Amino acid sequence: MVLRRLGDAPVLTALVGAFCIAFSSILFELAHVSPSTGAFFRCLWAVPPLLLLAYLEDRRLGPRPLRARLFAASAGVFLALDLIVWHRAIHEVGAGLSTVLANLQIVTVAPIAWLVLSERPQRRALAAIPIALSGVVLISGVLGSGAYGRNPALGAVYGVLAGLAYTGFLLTLRHSSSDRRRVAGPVADLTVVACVVCGLLGLALGDLDLTPSLRATGWLVLLALSSQVLGWLVISVSLPRLPAAVASVLLTFQPVLTVLLAAAILGEHPSALQLGGVVLVLVGLLVATAGRRVPEAEPALAE
Repeated sequence: MVLRRLGDAPVLTALVGAFCIAFSSILFELAHVSPSTGAFFRCLWAVPPLLLLAYLEDRRLGPRPLRARLFAASAGVFLALDLIVWHRAIHEVGAGLSTVLANLQIVTVAPIAWLVLSERPQRRALAAIPIALSGVVLISGVLGSGAYGRNPALGAVYGVLAGLAYTGFLLTLRHSSSDRRRVAGPVADLTVVACVVCGLLGLALGDLDLTPSLRATGWLVLLALSSQVLGWLVISVSLPRLPAAVASVLLTFQPVLTVLLAAAILGEHPSALQLGGVVLVLVGLLVATAGRRVPEAEPALAE
């Protein structure tokens, strides 16, 4: 009921969601935990409220089809891969730039859907690829000197891989539900699976800390509730209801806000060339999304 009412004011709701998600990488940095630890607990602390919302949703609408739940579970595997790789990008190139890189999924969805699902992309989607990739090169710091980040080139690689994993997540999630009324159920299913996969991968990689400090736990709980729960749910409700032009602007609002917040909160100061790369990536996002609506069941903002 509450989620349906939020859909009545899609612009305001989407801005709230984008604002919540803009803090994701910053909250992870403030927690000072390993990539796998952040990914696992971000999902773990989000599971209880999402399961409660999914239960209330199913009680009102009836049980979800098994096929839809399996697709949502598959999307959770891709999300786990995305989170663990993206958190590594944050460590190497910073919270702001890594978030810009993660939003490459908006550009890569169309060509990958063409290759895998035979969905022919529009010309603007293909034209956006070289623009966005030029921005990645600048963000990586391979040109010029004074690039921000511990290892910006490696961070750029991780960021691109995160964008590809998120593309797989979006393409899979698209098939999890055609019922716009169902929002909490698919997000709950995929978050449970992502939590399990993040835990297993963290154990395999050897960087999962199951007993983070109380301070770190506080930041991770805030990350889970603000981004994984509130942010994703309200974005899933609002974006399909927005005009194409408004959605396109919103898609660039979140990464820009993260860059600004990372500078103010974490003291991140990318070089001039890296900021130029940010501009190119954002231009690519605008080119890719101009003139189209965000597909139903596809939360297009990254992380």
